[in-house]
Amino acid sequence: MRAVLIVNPNATSTTPAGRDLLAHALESRVELSVVHTDHRGHAIEIGRDATRDGIDVVIVHGGDGTVNEVVNGILGDCGSGVPAGPAPAVGIVPGGSANVFARALGISPDPIEATNQLVDLLGAYRAGTPWRRIGLMDCGERWCVFTAGLGVDGDVVAAVEAQRAKGRKVTAGRYIRVAIREVLASARKAPTLTLHLPDREPVAGVHFAFVSNSSPWTYANTRPIWTNPTTTFETGIGVFATTSMNVWANLGLVRQMWSRKGPTEARHLIRADDLPWLRVTSDTPVACQIDGDYVGLRESVTFTAVPDALGVVAPPA
Repeated sequence: MRAVLIVNPNATSTTPAGRDLLAHALESRVELSVVHTDHRGHAIEIGRDATRDGIDVVIVHGGDGTVNEVVNGILGDCGSGVPAGPAPAVGIVPGGSANVFARALGISPDPIEATNQLVDLLGAYRAGTPWRRIGLMDCGERWCVFTAGLGVDGDVVAAVEAQRAKGRKVTAGRYIRVAIREVLASARKAPTLTLHLPDREPVAGVHFAFVSNSSPWTYANTRPIWTNPTTTFETGIGVFATTSMNVWANLGLVRQMWSRKGPTEARHLIRADDLPWLRVTSDTPVACQIDGDYVGLRESVTFTAVPDALGVVAPPA
C-alpha cells in the first residue's frame, strides 16, 4: 500500500517529535512518502498529484483547513459530481486547534491515540475491510467536508484569521470572544439573506445561515456544539438560520446548542435536515467561510449533498 503523509508544520498542535513518531509508526504498514506544506494551497497540489500517481491513501497531520485542501486536490473541480476512477482515501492525525472533521469521524483528538487508530485501520484494510465512504457538500467553487456559513459565521472566521495573521494564537477562548463581538455587531444590522430550500417558498430576512454536513457543528475545547444533531456524513445536509438577532432570544438558542437533549427550536429559527440542496442569496455581499477558512464575500452560494464522495480511514459510522 502506497501512502503520502502531508504535514502542516504550522498547525497549532504539531511538533517535530510527534511528526517523527507518526512517520515511524506508518512506515511499518505502508510504503510512505512525507511532504511538508509550505504555502496556502500546497495541500491541494499534493492531493492532486497523489490522485494522478495512484496513491492509495493520503494521511493528513494538520488541521481542518489542510484536510479541506487535500480533499479538493483529490476530487478536483466541483459541479460535475465525484470524478470517475480510483482516488486515494484520506486519513487524519489531528494537528490543528479544533479538528472538527476528524472528531466527527470518530478519530481521537489526541495525536498519539489517533496514530494508533490509524495503524489499526490500515491493518484492517489490508485484511479486506473496505474504506468507509462519506458524503460531502459541493459548494459550487469548492468541496466542503463538514461546515460552511454565511453572515456572522463568516465574519467570525475572517476576524480570527486576521488575528492569526498578526501572530496571535488561535484558541477556543479567542473564537468565543470574537464570536460574541461579531454577534453584537451583527445585531445592529438589517438582515440581507434569503434562504431557498427544496419544495418551500424562499425565506427572506435571514441574518445568518450555518450549513452542515455532519454533527456536531463545532467544538469549544472538548465540548461539542450542536446545530443539526441528526445531520451526518451519511445523510443529506442541514441548515440552521435565524430571522432575528435579539440577544435574549439567541441566548436561548446557545443554551440548546450546548445540549443534545433534543432538536434546537425557536420561533425565529429555521432548521432543516437531510436536504439534497439549499441556496443562500444576499442583497449585498456577505462573508462566507468553508470548513473554517474565510473564502471572501459572496452574494449567492448553492450547497449540494454528494453521497459517497470520499473514502476515509476512519471507524465505522
